[in-house]
Amino acid sequence: MLQTFKKAMADALAEIREEKKIRSTTELFLLFSMGSQFDHLIKQKLDALGVFCLVADPASVTADDVLMIKPTGIILSGGPASAYENPPFDGKIFDLGVPLLGICLGYQMWAHHIGVPVTSSDKREFGTHTFTITKPSALLKNLPKKSKVLESHGDKIYVDDKLNIFGTTDNAPAAAGNHKHLWGVQFHPEVTETEYGEKIYENFCFGICGAKDKFPASKVADKKIKDLRLKIKDKKVLLALSGGTDSSIVAYLLKRSLEDSHQEFPHGNLQGNQILGVYIKGIDRPDDESNVIKYFGDESWIKVKIVDATDKFLTALAGKISMKDKRLAMRGVYKEILESEAKTFGADFIAQGTLYTDVSETGGGYDSGSKKAQIKIHHNVGLKFSLPEIQPLIDCVKDTGRNIGRSIGVPDELLIRHPFPGPGLVVRIEGEVNKEKLIIARKIDGIYIKELKKWGFYQTVWQAGAVVTSSTTTCTKGDDASDGHVIALWAVWSVNGFTARAAELPYDFLKHVSQRMTNEIREVGAVVYRISDKPPVTIEWG
Repeated sequence: MLQTFKKAMADALAEIREEKKIRSTTELFLLFSMGSQFDHLIKQKLDALGVFCLVADPASVTADDVLMIKPTGIILSGGPASAYENPPFDGKIFDLGVPLLGICLGYQMWAHHIGVPVTSSDKREFGTHTFTITKPSALLKNLPKKSKVLESHGDKIYVDDKLNIFGTTDNAPAAAGNHKHLWGVQFHPEVTETEYGEKIYENFCFGICGAKDKFPASKVADKKIKDLRLKIKDKKVLLALSGGTDSSIVAYLLKRSLEDSHQEFPHGNLQGNQILGVYIKGIDRPDDESNVIKYFGDESWIKVKIVDATDKFLTALAGKISMKDKRLAMRGVYKEILESEAKTFGADFIAQGTLYTDVSETGGGYDSGSKKAQIKIHHNVGLKFSLPEIQPLIDCVKDTGRNIGRSIGVPDELLIRHPFPGPGLVVRIEGEVNKEKLIIARKIDGIYIKELKKWGFYQTVWQAGAVVTSSTTTCTKGDDASDGHVIALWAVWSVNGFTARAAELPYDFLKHVSQRMTNEIREVGAVVYRISDKPPVTIEWG
């Protein structure tokens, strides 16, 4: 869990005073994390604006606590609960007179508090919709009359005399409104699909709340390197090295911290003996192993070990049908191998490229008593290793991690690689995973990614994948009739993985890929393309 503000105790107040002193400011914003999958993105937006923001636990922070720290403004995130279910929050905070911005659930909560009806809607809104400004407001200053916004809600705020409504969408007549010092929107300004989201937060912080101080963002990479140096010193680290972007960035952060550490601790271990990168093969992409060898195999500062766990994975996955059961089985093998290799290496730490996205979707995130939905179980979260963990990117999403990587010299080819799930091809195979399906999954991935690069689409989409579904279809190849697997292709546009939009790949391209797969792979009977956005679907198949 990540640190949150829970009570206005002496130590917490002292830390707040110290941070204000560093920033030369008297201003502070409170963000109540109500359990949204996007809550971290709100803080990221506020950090980008340069304001001092504390994440607060709605289950423990009271109106008295708020009065003691005197925030400049308050934000309530969205969440999976309903306002009429009384999610944990001290309603007296709404009555303090402090400017407050409610996002989705947060908006519904204060509307419910002042007596505006909020109920489940027959026409729920998920995905991108057109937002229309109906009258001028301080929150929407300098926004166009119409823009795209990302909505993800099943409840509806009714039109009411208590509300000053200044924006609507098709199924949300009160999509933006206020009541005195309380402001709210039924969409998510923090995600990239909302076109002018950052401007909305800027209007709230500097317009409505009257904030004036901007603290320049510190060099995040330098701080992470310093923290790693102080933690590792001359000790040994095992890194789960997948060949993807995140673990590669962690490898370079470790390299930089190791270089700094050896200047401070010159009598420690030699560089090449301090970091062991373990690559686990068996459910990986066709080119992951070669990628690891290419970029890390000959480096003096890291040793690389390839562990072939194909048989262990297949044994653990035998009989497992649901994606959840397969994820659990896969992560059991993953943990066992890392623990074993760490013991052999004599490691003091186990490092992973875990992102905040992984933590959030697994049901974690900011330490909060608020309800948090578990979207899927990630392989690298909550494993409880016998050794201390190092996860330098745990407070980052994909785009911020990539920015850190660029600033410390990670090769661009590693940074632009599409994200790939930790459970690998396990989640790109429906039903039970066996050796035959693994072979098919590798072949279709190889064709799809190669063609995306050849046609110039690889860098224009954020991620793409091919799934061996459990459906079969009758097909004819030559003079023979047989059954073949239905392959589902997908590709998305995104920035951070919290939200995504189905990429509109040209029909000619999809037709070409389909022909290659059905012609070259005997077991493939048909190819389809998924056009759903996130939400409501997740990016990976399961």
